[in-house]
Amino acid sequence: MSEYYDFYTAVLAENSTVPTLLCGHCRSILPAKRIFANEGENRYDLPCNTIGLCSADDCGAVNCCDDAMAAAERQRDENRVAV
Repeated sequence: MSEYYDFYTAVLAENSTVPTLLCGHCRSILPAKRIFANEGENRYDLPCNTIGLCSADDCGAVNCCDDAMAAAERQRDENRVAV
C-alpha cells in the first residue's frame, strides 16, 4: 500500500505553446527538474510511472504525471500531422 495517501494527478495546461504540466492540487506549474521517472532509489510507492513534485510554497504535493504526459504526447503527434 502507498505511504502517500494524498497524491494528485497532474494536468496538461490548455492552450500552451510548450507542453506544461500543472499540479493537480494547486494548479501551479510543475518544474521540469521536479518531474522524474518513478523507479530506482527514488521510487515512490505510487501506481504511476512518472512523478512530479510541486514546488509551490504552500503545496508540495506529489503528482502522478502519466495522464498529463500521455496528453502532451498526443498533442505533439496531432501537431505533427497538422503540418
